Amino acid sequence: MAERSTAAVDVADNSGEQPLTAKADQATADGVANNPERDTDSAEAQGSGGIDGPGQNASPPELHSGHKLARRYRLEECVTRLDGFSSWRAVDEKLRRAVGVHILPADHARARSVLAAARSSALLGDPRFVQVLDAVEENDLVYVVHEWLPDATELTTLLTTGPLEPHDAYQMASQIASAMAAAHREGLAHLRLNPNAVLRTSTGQWRIRGLAVNAALRGISSDTPQRTDTEAIGALLYAALTQRWPYEDDAYGLSGLPKDIGLIAPDQVRAGVHRGLSELAMRALVNDGATASRHEAPCTTPEELVKVIGEMPRIRPPEPAFTAPPEYQRTTYQQGTYGRPAPHPGATQPVTAPPPPLQSRTGKALKWAVSALLIAALGLGSWQLADALMDRGDKSNDTNRTQTQQGGDKGPKAPTAGKPVAIEGARDFDPFSTDQSEKPADIDKAYDKDPSSYWQTDFYLGPKFGNLKSGVGVILDLGKVQQVGKVKIVFKGETSVELRAAGPGTTSEPTSFDAFGKVASGSGTSVTLQPGKQLKTQYLLVWLTQLPPAPDEPGHWRGRVADIKVTS
Repeated sequence: MAERSTAAVDVADNSGEQPLTAKADQATADGVANNPERDTDSAEAQGSGGIDGPGQNASPPELHSGHKLARRYRLEECVTRLDGFSSWRAVDEKLRRAVGVHILPADHARARSVLAAARSSALLGDPRFVQVLDAVEENDLVYVVHEWLPDATELTTLLTTGPLEPHDAYQMASQIASAMAAAHREGLAHLRLNPNAVLRTSTGQWRIRGLAVNAALRGISSDTPQRTDTEAIGALLYAALTQRWPYEDDAYGLSGLPKDIGLIAPDQVRAGVHRGLSELAMRALVNDGATASRHEAPCTTPEELVKVIGEMPRIRPPEPAFTAPPEYQRTTYQQGTYGRPAPHPGATQPVTAPPPPLQSRTGKALKWAVSALLIAALGLGSWQLADALMDRGDKSNDTNRTQTQQGGDKGPKAPTAGKPVAIEGARDFDPFSTDQSEKPADIDKAYDKDPSSYWQTDFYLGPKFGNLKSGVGVILDLGKVQQVGKVKIVFKGETSVELRAAGPGTTSEPTSFDAFGKVASGSGTSVTLQPGKQLKTQYLLVWLTQLPPAPDEPGHWRGRVADIKVTS
């Protein structure tokens, strides 16, 4: 706690900037061409000096595509170059994933505050924020590595097609306010919360980019950080409801309000705006005159905003559009008009009575042929059944024991049940996170033969692990290389899972995901995975790929493994 609070102070005190309000900062920005990971405003896109302050004239590091940092992060594309720092799309060659990187010279006036802000943001570890993965100073450079979300879409881009639906706008305000309230409790502020910094993932979750770091890169500080971030949330909600920016200047691809009329409520700007959300936006924007007219007090902190949102009636998602199937068209075939449409209703037509049905000789012959085949099939089946019973009686007098037929001429062999394979040990496996662990203390509950106990994952904001990773899992050690026929897994909640296996020559537990090959997959609450071909291995990986919602944690998803059984 103390370390995070100190970092937030460093951002404000070491920036060398005069305090800036959110309005002044947001008014300089507009919508630049969409890039899901860019962190730009109009000043950056136009190559201007941006915000005046120390480090403005510092030269950006001379870097190029293909350059590697720490022999790991390969730079791919520069997305921002401004005020002595640059931002890149890069590839983490160690973990084989895309990342974003901010780079500035170590002697830059804001280098120390950027490092402090990045490390404090990383310590928060809240999946609602785009995570800082690394913050390093080496070779006269300071660089901050963060997640890259290729499947996420900025609010700026979402608003190009029109305002959000009330349910989407409500979810955005709720999730963003809740996340910022958690950050402020740890002493962290954003101070650049704008439509470019808010992303919606493919699962519908909202993520915030650049906590503390974006402000530190530009030397932005505020004497009232909670009020600044709360007002920014109000501006985001206002834009989501009206497709207008709630200030006079155009910004982020949105038109501003008409000049000299002041701030007016969203439901007065656009028809059909949800009244409750309109009032919420005004309370967050801290417009005392507008809120007083509606007898509502303004919200000055994200925590107050969360409380107000919690007291609002729930806004349900829109009903899915239902398209009625085409009406069944009865086709009438009349004598002499086969293949042509029936006459129009009301038309006078002579009606010819249909002839009585005739039974052809061909139809009679077909019936006799089918009957003969059925009689022959019944006789053949009876003969085979009698022959099998006689053969069984000759081989054994024990009628309660199942025999396996020999020789292959009496029918297929009966399947034999697999023998249980003991699990000698297990380990949680989370190779795509920084700490690479996932509830290790409870891992034995996944195979203790007690379905009431379970091993569970951390919580995530979405069934696909909040788009942070491809999955997590459990490595099973069978003690030695053994034949594996089936693996049965019992989950708490419907879960998607893959069964992966190390090669038969693997004698020590693998440490990388690529060492396990996929052999089967499935989903459900009780899943039996059977390899498509013969499998011999010592190490199995039960890899969870999609999680169920946590029943006691609204808005969270967790995987829970209650039991694992392996048979040969």
